[in-house]
Amino acid sequence: MTQNPFTPVFEAQRTAIEQSQSLTHDAIEAQKASFGAFADAMSASESLVEQNAELTKGAVHAYFDALEANMPEDAADFDEMRTMVDEQFDAATDTQIQSIEALVDAIEESGTAYDEFADSYAEIVDSSFEAYLDAHEQVESSVAEAAENVEDAAGEFDVSA
Repeated sequence: MTQNPFTPVFEAQRTAIEQSQSLTHDAIEAQKASFGAFADAMSASESLVEQNAELTKGAVHAYFDALEANMPEDAADFDEMRTMVDEQFDAATDTQIQSIEALVDAIEESGTAYDEFADSYAEIVDSSFEAYLDAHEQVESSVAEAAENVEDAAGEFDVSA
């Protein structure tokens, strides 16, 4: 018996379907990982906010030091101005950090919700691919049987035998 000429076609289709299923899972996992990476990046920005505030406070303090050195003694209360600047920067930094923390919390909650959705979606994808592969296998079996019947019928009518 010769090999069914449709077998390689069905094998190629099955391989393509299985690769599509694998790529779908890879895409889902990549998206799931992106939520965590984004949350990590946002958390890291907290230290940048603090560093920027300290750097800017230092620059303002240096400016006040230069002014104080060039003005008559007791011309202004630079200590009070430094305290006011520090309080304002600290308040602004606290507000920015609270905003970042709230954003990170929201991203993490979204990531958790997406994970649940993605897991359900992956189950649906898998069951759909499995159903398609079952149907594909049935079609392949039917085609193979039909090809065998045609081959048998052709053998019965072979006048050269």
